[in-house]
Amino acid sequence: MQKYLITSEEFYGTTPELFRSKLDAQIQKHKPSYALYRDKANPNYKELAAVFADVCRGYKGLKCFLHQDAELANKLGVSGVHLTSAQFEEIQEAKRMGLFVIISTHTQEELLRAQKLGADAVTYSPIFASPNKGEPKGVEELKRILDISYIKVFALGGIVTQEQVEMIEESKAYGFASIRYFY
Repeated sequence: MQKYLITSEEFYGTTPELFRSKLDAQIQKHKPSYALYRDKANPNYKELAAVFADVCRGYKGLKCFLHQDAELANKLGVSGVHLTSAQFEEIQEAKRMGLFVIISTHTQEELLRAQKLGADAVTYSPIFASPNKGEPKGVEELKRILDISYIKVFALGGIVTQEQVEMIEESKAYGFASIRYFY
Protein backbone atom coordinates (compact mmCIF):
# COMPACT_ATOMS: atom_id res chain seq x y z
CA MET A 1 0.00 0.00 0.00
CA GLN A 2 1.25 3.45 -0.93
CA LYS A 3 1.96 6.09 1.73
CA TYR A 4 1.23 9.74 0.90
CA LEU A 5 2.85 12.26 3.27
CA ILE A 6 1.19 15.69 3.37
CA THR A 7 3.00 18.63 4.93
CA SER A 8 1.49 21.21 7.27
CA GLU A 9 2.73 24.61 8.33
CA GLU A 10 2.15 23.72 12.00
CA PHE A 11 4.66 20.87 11.95
CA TYR A 12 7.10 21.77 9.18
CA GLY A 13 7.32 25.50 9.84
CA THR A 14 7.72 28.34 7.36
CA THR A 15 11.47 28.89 7.19
CA PRO A 16 13.52 27.09 4.53
CA GLU A 17 16.03 25.62 7.02
CA LEU A 18 13.44 24.21 9.42
CA PHE A 19 11.23 22.98 6.57
CA ARG A 20 14.15 21.20 4.85
CA SER A 21 15.30 19.58 8.09
CA LYS A 22 11.87 18.34 9.17
CA LEU A 23 10.86 17.14 5.70
CA ASP A 24 14.10 15.24 5.23
CA ALA A 25 13.73 13.61 8.67
CA GLN A 26 10.11 12.57 8.06
CA ILE A 27 10.84 11.10 4.63
CA GLN A 28 13.71 9.09 6.08
CA LYS A 29 11.61 7.94 9.03
CA HIS A 30 8.39 7.00 7.18
CA LYS A 31 9.61 6.24 3.64
CA PRO A 32 6.50 7.48 1.82
CA SER A 33 5.93 6.76 -1.87
CA TYR A 34 4.25 10.15 -2.40
CA ALA A 35 4.73 13.55 -0.75
CA LEU A 36 2.70 16.76 -1.01
CA TYR A 37 3.77 20.28 -0.15
CA ARG A 38 0.55 21.83 1.15
CA ASP A 39 0.50 25.20 2.86
CA LYS A 40 -2.47 27.34 1.90
CA ALA A 41 -1.50 30.46 3.84
CA ASN A 42 2.27 30.82 3.50
CA PRO A 43 3.32 34.01 1.68
CA ASN A 44 6.64 32.24 0.93
CA TYR A 45 4.89 29.31 -0.77
CA LYS A 46 7.04 29.42 -3.91
CA GLU A 47 10.28 29.54 -1.92
CA LEU A 48 9.32 26.54 0.22
CA ALA A 49 7.96 24.71 -2.83
CA ALA A 50 11.46 24.98 -4.34
CA VAL A 51 12.98 23.62 -1.10
CA PHE A 52 10.41 20.81 -1.16
CA ALA A 53 11.31 19.92 -4.77
CA ASP A 54 15.01 19.96 -3.90
CA VAL A 55 14.58 17.65 -0.90
CA CYS A 56 12.42 15.26 -2.92
CA ARG A 57 15.04 14.96 -5.65
CA GLY A 58 17.28 13.31 -3.07
CA TYR A 59 14.91 10.32 -2.74
CA LYS A 60 14.81 7.95 -5.68
CA GLY A 61 11.28 6.86 -6.53
CA LEU A 62 9.54 9.45 -4.35
CA LYS A 63 6.70 11.11 -6.26
CA CYS A 64 6.38 14.74 -5.20
CA PHE A 65 3.39 17.05 -5.60
CA LEU A 66 2.53 20.69 -5.10
CA HIS A 67 -0.89 21.73 -3.87
CA GLN A 68 -3.19 23.63 -6.26
CA ASP A 69 -0.51 25.12 -8.56
CA ALA A 70 0.10 23.09 -11.73
CA GLU A 71 2.21 25.81 -13.35
CA LEU A 72 4.63 25.95 -10.42
CA ALA A 73 4.72 22.15 -10.23
CA ASN A 74 5.66 22.04 -13.90
CA LYS A 75 8.26 24.80 -13.50
CA LEU A 76 9.91 23.06 -10.53
CA GLY A 77 9.88 19.68 -12.26
CA VAL A 78 8.03 17.76 -9.55
CA SER A 79 5.94 14.68 -10.34
CA GLY A 80 2.60 16.40 -10.29
CA VAL A 81 -0.08 18.52 -8.75
CA HIS A 82 -2.72 17.80 -6.10
CA LEU A 83 -5.81 19.80 -7.01
CA THR A 84 -8.64 20.76 -4.68
CA SER A 85 -12.23 19.65 -5.22
CA ALA A 86 -12.87 23.12 -6.70
CA GLN A 87 -10.30 22.60 -9.49
CA PHE A 88 -11.81 19.88 -11.69
CA GLU A 89 -11.57 22.18 -14.71
CA GLU A 90 -7.76 22.21 -14.32
CA ILE A 91 -7.24 18.43 -14.61
CA GLN A 92 -6.84 18.33 -18.38
CA GLU A 93 -4.46 21.30 -18.54
CA ALA A 94 -2.26 19.76 -15.85
CA LYS A 95 -2.26 16.49 -17.80
CA ARG A 96 -1.21 18.41 -20.97
CA MET A 97 1.77 19.69 -18.98
CA GLY A 98 2.75 16.08 -18.36
CA LEU A 99 1.92 16.17 -14.66
CA PHE A 100 0.55 13.30 -12.60
CA VAL A 101 -2.76 14.63 -11.26
CA ILE A 102 -4.31 13.83 -7.90
CA ILE A 103 -7.53 15.59 -6.94
CA SER A 104 -9.38 15.77 -3.62
CA THR A 105 -12.82 14.17 -3.62
CA HIS A 106 -15.47 13.88 -0.94
CA THR A 107 -18.41 12.26 -2.75
CA GLN A 108 -19.02 9.41 -5.18
CA GLU A 109 -19.95 11.97 -7.83
CA GLU A 110 -16.66 13.85 -7.44
CA LEU A 111 -14.65 10.64 -7.57
CA LEU A 112 -16.39 9.48 -10.77
CA ARG A 113 -15.99 12.95 -12.31
CA ALA A 114 -12.24 12.93 -11.58
CA GLN A 115 -11.98 9.48 -13.13
CA LYS A 116 -13.89 10.60 -16.26
CA LEU A 117 -11.76 13.75 -16.66
CA GLY A 118 -8.54 11.74 -16.61
CA ALA A 119 -7.09 12.35 -13.14
CA ASP A 120 -4.48 9.77 -12.23
CA ALA A 121 -5.60 9.39 -8.61
CA VAL A 122 -7.88 10.87 -5.98
CA THR A 123 -7.94 11.32 -2.27
CA TYR A 124 -11.29 10.34 -0.79
CA SER A 125 -12.13 11.87 2.57
CA PRO A 126 -12.70 12.01 5.43
CA ILE A 127 -12.52 8.32 6.26
CA PHE A 128 -12.07 8.80 10.02
CA ALA A 129 -12.89 11.79 12.21
CA SER A 130 -10.67 14.72 11.34
CA PRO A 131 -10.78 18.27 12.72
CA ASN A 132 -13.19 20.50 10.76
CA LYS A 133 -13.71 17.96 7.96
CA GLY A 134 -17.29 16.87 8.51
CA GLU A 135 -18.83 13.48 9.21
CA PRO A 136 -16.41 10.59 8.64
CA LYS A 137 -17.31 8.22 5.80
CA GLY A 138 -15.82 5.11 7.37
CA VAL A 139 -14.04 2.12 5.89
CA GLU A 140 -17.24 0.44 4.62
CA GLU A 141 -18.05 3.49 2.47
CA LEU A 142 -14.45 3.47 1.22
CA LYS A 143 -14.83 -0.19 0.19
CA ARG A 144 -18.08 0.62 -1.64
CA ILE A 145 -16.36 3.43 -3.57
CA LEU A 146 -13.46 1.15 -4.45
CA ASP A 147 -15.92 -1.41 -5.86
CA ILE A 148 -17.40 1.08 -8.34
CA SER A 149 -14.24 2.84 -9.53
CA TYR A 150 -10.98 2.00 -11.25
CA ILE A 151 -9.00 5.14 -10.40
CA LYS A 152 -6.26 4.99 -7.76
CA VAL A 153 -7.79 5.99 -4.42
CA PHE A 154 -5.86 7.29 -1.43
CA ALA A 155 -7.92 7.17 1.76
CA LEU A 156 -7.57 10.46 3.66
CA GLY A 157 -8.85 11.96 6.86
CA GLY A 158 -8.12 11.16 10.47
CA ILE A 159 -5.55 8.45 9.74
CA VAL A 160 -3.19 8.68 12.70
CA THR A 161 -2.69 5.13 14.03
CA GLN A 162 -1.21 1.91 12.67
CA GLU A 163 -4.56 0.21 13.32
CA GLN A 164 -6.28 2.68 10.99
CA VAL A 165 -3.59 2.13 8.35
CA GLU A 166 -4.22 -1.62 8.57
CA MET A 167 -7.97 -1.06 8.12
CA ILE A 168 -7.25 1.00 5.00
CA GLU A 169 -4.91 -1.68 3.71
CA GLU A 170 -7.60 -4.33 4.18
CA SER A 171 -10.00 -2.18 2.15
CA LYS A 172 -7.69 -2.60 -0.88
CA ALA A 173 -7.31 1.17 -1.34
CA TYR A 174 -4.28 2.14 -3.42
CA GLY A 175 -2.87 3.95 -0.41
CA PHE A 176 -3.45 6.35 2.42
CA ALA A 177 -2.68 10.03 2.77
CA SER A 178 -2.19 11.84 6.04
CA ILE A 179 -0.69 14.86 7.73
CA ARG A 180 -0.67 13.75 11.36
CA TYR A 181 0.35 10.10 10.82
CA PHE A 182 3.68 11.32 9.45
CA TYR A 183 4.67 13.47 12.45
